[in-house]
Formats: sequence, C-alpha cells, structure tokens
Amino acid sequence: MNTMSRLFPVVVFAALATSASAQSRGVSVNAGGVSVAVAENSVVVIPADLTNDYERQADSALASAQRVLADGDYREAAQLFGRVAERYPRSTQAPEALYWRAYALFKTGSGSNLASALTSLNDLNRLYPSSKANTGDAGNLKIRICGELAKRGDEACAADIVRAATTTSTNTSTASSTRTTTSQGGSQARSCPSDDDENDERIMAINALMNMNAEAAVPILERTLARRDECSQGLRKRAVFLISQKRTPEVVDILLKVAKEDPSPDVREQAVFWLSNVRDERVVDLLGQMANNNSDPAIQEKAIFALSNTRSEKASQILRDVAQRETASKGAREQAIFWLGNRRDTSSTAFLRGLYTRLTDKDLKEKVLFSVSNQRAAGNGQWLLAIATNERETIELRKQALFWAGNNKAATTAEIAALYDRVTDKEMKEQVIFVLSQNSKDTAAIDKLMAIARSDTDREMRSKAIFWLGQSRDPRVLKFLEELINK
Repeated sequence: MNTMSRLFPVVVFAALATSASAQSRGVSVNAGGVSVAVAENSVVVIPADLTNDYERQADSALASAQRVLADGDYREAAQLFGRVAERYPRSTQAPEALYWRAYALFKTGSGSNLASALTSLNDLNRLYPSSKANTGDAGNLKIRICGELAKRGDEACAADIVRAATTTSTNTSTASSTRTTTSQGGSQARSCPSDDDENDERIMAINALMNMNAEAAVPILERTLARRDECSQGLRKRAVFLISQKRTPEVVDILLKVAKEDPSPDVREQAVFWLSNVRDERVVDLLGQMANNNSDPAIQEKAIFALSNTRSEKASQILRDVAQRETASKGAREQAIFWLGNRRDTSSTAFLRGLYTRLTDKDLKEKVLFSVSNQRAAGNGQWLLAIATNERETIELRKQALFWAGNNKAATTAEIAALYDRVTDKEMKEQVIFVLSQNSKDTAAIDKLMAIARSDTDREMRSKAIFWLGQSRDPRVLKFLEELINK
C-alpha cells in the first residue's frame, strides 16, 4: 500500500483551561503516532514530515515482509507482518499487515498456524472493520482457513462453513448483482457465482463440504439443490458434483430428482453425467427415457454417454434402439453408434454390421464403419475390406472402410497390400497407397510401396508411392531411392 501523502501541516488547538496556572501546564498531542509536547491554550504547527515518517516506516516494513512472502518463506513473512501491525497500529498499512499475516500462516498449513491465521482475521475485523483489507478478500480467506480447520475437527469452523454454505443470496437490484454483508462485517457487491469460481466465498464454502463427513454434508447439499433463487445455479451445479462423491443411500435419489426436476439444463446435464457412475436399475430406466427424448439434445447426449458407461445388457439394448430408430435425431443416432463401438461384446458387433445394410444416410454409415473398426473383433477387418471392394457402395464409403481397416488395425498390412492388385478403380488404388504409407513401420507396407514404385504400369501410382516412401525412415528406402536415381 502506498504511503499516504500529507501536503499540509497539522494544526493543533490546545485550549483546555483558562486559568493562569493552567496556561503554564503542558500537554502531549499525538499526531500519527508521534507524541509532541505543547503548551495549553496555544496553537502549535506540527511538521507533516513527522506523520509522513510514521507512514513511510510502516510502508517500508510492509514491503519488506511482502518480499519475504514472495520468496516463499511463509513463517518468516508471518512474523514480519505481525510486527508491522504491532508497531504501526495507526498506519494505513496495519490492516493489510493483519490480512497478509493470516495468508502467510495459512500457507504454512500447520494446525496451530491455521488457528493463528483465523485469530489474525478476527483482529482485522474487530480493529479495522471498514478497511479495504477487511471488506475485500478477507472473507474468502477466512472460509479457506475454516475449511482446513473443519477437516481437522474444529467444530466452530465446521459450523461457520455450514452457515456459509446455506446462506441464501438476496437479489436487490439486478439479476446479476446483489448487495450482501460479508462474513467479515463489510458490505460489497457480488455477482452470481459460477460453479468453478474458486474465488467466490459461496463456492469455497460448498467446496469445503467435500471433506466433511457425509452425514453432515449431504443434508446441506440437498438444501442447496432445492434452492431456486437466481444466484443459486452455480451453487447447485457444484453441489451436484460434490454429492456424487458421497457414498450414502440417498445420493441416487437426490441425483435422479435433480436430473428430472432442476430448472437449469446445465445442472440437469451435470446430474445425468454423474449418474453414469451409479449402478442402479432406476438410473438405467431414467437414462433410457432421456436418451429417447429428442426435445432436449444436450440432455439426450449426456444420457447416451451415461448409458455407454453402464455395463449392462439393458443399457446396450437402449443404445441399439436409439441407433436404429428412424424417428430419433441424427445426432442421437450417431452418438449411440459411436458408443456401441466402444463396447467389446459380440452382440454389439453383429448389430452394427447388420445396421449398416439397413442404413441409407451416408454419415450414419460412416459412423458404423468407424465403430466396427474400433471394436477389433474377429472378422471385422474382412468385413471392412469387403465394403472397400464392393462396387455397389459409393467411392467415399469404400475409401472410409479401407482407411479405418488400416488405421485401427482391423485388417493386417498384408491384407491391405494384397487389395491393391484386386481393385481396378484408380481412386481406390491411391487410397491403398495412402493407407500403406500410414503403416510404414510395417515391413510389408514398405515392400508393397517399393514394388509399386518400381514396376506399376501407371506412372501416377509410381509417383505417389515414391512420394510416400520419401516420408519413411526405413534404411532400405534410402538404398531403393538411390537405385531409382541411378537407373
């Protein structure tokens, strides 16, 4: 904090007595912490430098302590900040010194220092209630300190956290801003918190419940989730995450209720996401309803994802139903097909292969090709190569089938190399060369590319093979290229 500048002298009027004897007495006047003897009934001018020296000394001491803090020596910094507050109590730096002392003690992390940090903040609130240090971040710091102490069994701090977590915001002027009294006694304007605003004391208070026992935390989180005031959305969203981490019987019911009833789509999505970690048939039923509901695409997508994490036949069947249902949205069908590709079961593989033949939409068919290649089940490589060689398919789908067969190792490099001589279409031959180039660590791929470069009758194919060989680090390629140069 900058030293306060005083550009004028301090004028002291001492007219305390009118008797002659009184006029001869002297009094002591304190100006900015500096004691000056003056005679009564007299006007004395005290040089502003005396006051400025006091402020300058306090400012210098505070700056020294802050340098030690910046160096990470928190214990030494706490001692230095304490001395500033003790030696210069009337300075403008004293409130800041108490705040930074509390911060430095908090950073040490020890239990006794945390208690001392809390005492420092209480002194700040008691001695300098209207100071910027007290009405600014002191409330946030107090919640952080109390959160740590609550984890260590401090009942008073636990009670403070509970009170802070259950405090209801009051709207006064606009939907985005409220005027509220802080826990340190000051008043400040605060906007509604987002769920990841780690500097908001309301979010800090909610986060502090994470490490408290479930019996104490869950009822508070449930009450937070029941709130509908405008500034509670961020708190509710954070509360969903925290309650999902608790292992109590009522957690499933709470999350199900939030997923169905919360007015905020963001909060409902969060609840659906965390329900994916719950093993309960009621959850699968609700997710199935949401996955088949096209009216809320974001919730639908989260429900499909949650089902993909649920390892049950019922969940798999719901995904299959969404994938093949023509009235379902295209986005939902694509998502269902994608996540079926991540399930390593033969029924999903057979379903996807069969679905491909019934589909007419190009994008959905491409999703199936990728998902089948991703499963790496027996026979999938041959199935993809059959699509690649099927001239009744569009050239784009044939190229996609070949690409995914090679890229996801569904087919062997030798099988792809052999395909070059079987296809007659020029675009497909180019695609075979490209897919082989992406598997250049395989000797079979290099052998085939060199064979094409050496003897293919199509000059353009030879050129493409040479180009991709130039990207390889195989020592045989250097010798081969030299042979071509000297040919």
